[in-house]
Amino acid sequence: MGLRSAIEWTESTWNPVTGCTKISPGCKHCYAERMAERLQAMGQENYRNGFELTLQPHMLELPLRWKKPQAIFVNSMSDLFHKDVPLDYIQRVFDVMRRAHWHRFQLLTKRADRLAALESNLPWAPNIWMGVSVESNKYRSRIDHLRATRAMLRFLSLEPLLGPLPDLDLRGIDWVIVGGESGPKARPMDPAWAKDIRDQCRRAKVSFFFKQWGGKNKKQAGRVLDGRTWDQMPSSPSHARGSGNIAAMQGAAT
Repeated sequence: MGLRSAIEWTESTWNPVTGCTKISPGCKHCYAERMAERLQAMGQENYRNGFELTLQPHMLELPLRWKKPQAIFVNSMSDLFHKDVPLDYIQRVFDVMRRAHWHRFQLLTKRADRLAALESNLPWAPNIWMGVSVESNKYRSRIDHLRATRAMLRFLSLEPLLGPLPDLDLRGIDWVIVGGESGPKARPMDPAWAKDIRDQCRRAKVSFFFKQWGGKNKKQAGRVLDGRTWDQMPSSPSHARGSGNIAAMQGAAT
């Protein structure tokens, strides 16, 4: 079902697909897997298969019934570009997003190669924000796949950040989210990695959002970086306007 979200950079979640499989080190301690198993144990019908990939067609038109405009994280419990999600189903998801034009839809994938292969078959719209997850230097090619799409707003989720990401190519990227891993087996994030990405975003005039330090107790660790919170959001696509995209002083110290 659609839920109000505690994720700092969105407002609600919508899961027309549930379940996934692990493809890279960032997936090792997947929060969605833990949550799906709990929901299955509670008897939640959408999670009858646990974390096995499952299409949820009865959820497709849910955002059309939400009249208040909001930011919606699509498939917080899956990956829309998983190889077992048929193209025609992905197109149906995109069609709903296009029709629900009063919302902002935020999609994330680690399967950037499939995104790039299918993107010409998708009905992109200005309210569809497309992002890729990159956890370490080995997977930075996902950014190039994202940049090759026709998405009108492109963003990166560098979470869980498992290593440094120096000299990122941020051309055509509008927003960067950084976060450490959370949970009982969380791998630590070096503060220097986060600060370097923050500084790269400043130089490139790309909006920067610091989500969390993470750890076993993420609330206690907080989300303050160098004495302030960083809650910058993209105002408009940099590749559409020519330069810059930081919303004026959004994310001031709190």
